Amino acid sequence: MKFRIATPAVIAAAIALTATACGGGSGSTPSQPSGDGKSFEFWSFSGINQKASVDEYHKVNPGVQVKLTEVGGSTETAQALTTALAGGKVPDLVLIQGDDLPKFVQQPQNFYDLRQLGADKIKGDYLDWVMSQSTAKDGTIIGIPTDVGGMAVAYRTDLFKEAGLPTDREEVGKLWPTWDAFIETGKKYVAKTGKAFIDNAETSVFYQAVNQGPQKYYDPSGNVVYSTSPQVKTAFDLSLKAVQAGISAKQTSFTEGWSAGMGKGQFAVISAPSWLLGQIRRNAPDTKGKWDIATIPGGAGNWGGSYLAIPKGAKNAKAAWDYISKMQSPQGQLTHFVDSGSLPTTPSVYKDPKLTGKKDEFFSGAPIGKIYTDSLLGLKPFYIGPDSAAIGQEFLNAITSVEQGKGDPAKAWDTALANIKTAIGK
Repeated sequence: MKFRIATPAVIAAAIALTATACGGGSGSTPSQPSGDGKSFEFWSFSGINQKASVDEYHKVNPGVQVKLTEVGGSTETAQALTTALAGGKVPDLVLIQGDDLPKFVQQPQNFYDLRQLGADKIKGDYLDWVMSQSTAKDGTIIGIPTDVGGMAVAYRTDLFKEAGLPTDREEVGKLWPTWDAFIETGKKYVAKTGKAFIDNAETSVFYQAVNQGPQKYYDPSGNVVYSTSPQVKTAFDLSLKAVQAGISAKQTSFTEGWSAGMGKGQFAVISAPSWLLGQIRRNAPDTKGKWDIATIPGGAGNWGGSYLAIPKGAKNAKAAWDYISKMQSPQGQLTHFVDSGSLPTTPSVYKDPKLTGKKDEFFSGAPIGKIYTDSLLGLKPFYIGPDSAAIGQEFLNAITSVEQGKGDPAKAWDTALANIKTAIGK
């Protein structure tokens, strides 16, 4: 997941992609998937190593050609898809990040109804609340979930030891049963070392705390409540408290400085949903064995998760569906977790020894299967609406502005609300 607003260059690239993508279908129907099953074009967002899944698929399906394009960040990929749908030329398969999915679910006619390809027979394999997010009001299923983002905290054991803090993951988790205790621990770390505790407040505090309760930016009926939700306000205030406590390295997530900071020890803690572990490995390969993983304050939550969808005009829907059905089966998701750490959405594998016994040596042998499924199973799911991504971005922007010394903390909440209203019109 990446929180980036597309630049004109990115938009131009999206338009260029639509010009070279597979053309719109001519007369194909959802019950008769198009193509010969031998090739398909796949759009993904970057930073999650989707190529590993494609390579795995190629091993058992050597006769199928998959043209994988990493469009950009998750927001950029969604914008490219919107452009492609409007232009009538679309990829055969596209990965859509969870917060971007609702706006596409509102237009199910733009996608194959995956029930007609077999989703009606396998939908019970997935967590109900995850599957419901890709199901339109008329029952159309436009996406199959690939993963969820159970939450935890990654921390540097060597830096904790230098600060006189415990390093055992169980003891570390006890340091912060609440977010207030987490911030207090950060203050002790900074006082002892003179170095920053967390990477930034917007994603390592706000975006974790706001994803832990039963109601976020929308109520269960789909009404926007971002301005009155106690959960949102509490998370926002906690992030400002972290900024004002001076515990942040002020390194915005997914930037070059943030990536470099992991390896240089510029911060000791980063809130790490399961999908982020791969980024730590890639950005800081020389820190293997110096990280560990502890329970998130509050114990449960979910940040992220994605879906595979087939646009209605896909020329090779048959091959695209074969990829979905094989790679996102319970066993397929289990294999992907073992290989890359993407947390399955298929609860039937949550007690599988391959998952429960999975330990990650990069993170000091942390039992990531147990840590992340425990986080997920304690979650009270919330409704994600069509403007969730835009709303979240404006809250992040307001916190970042304060963190960078440009915004007034006393006015940050009102600034965020005003910008959200401008962005979504309500």
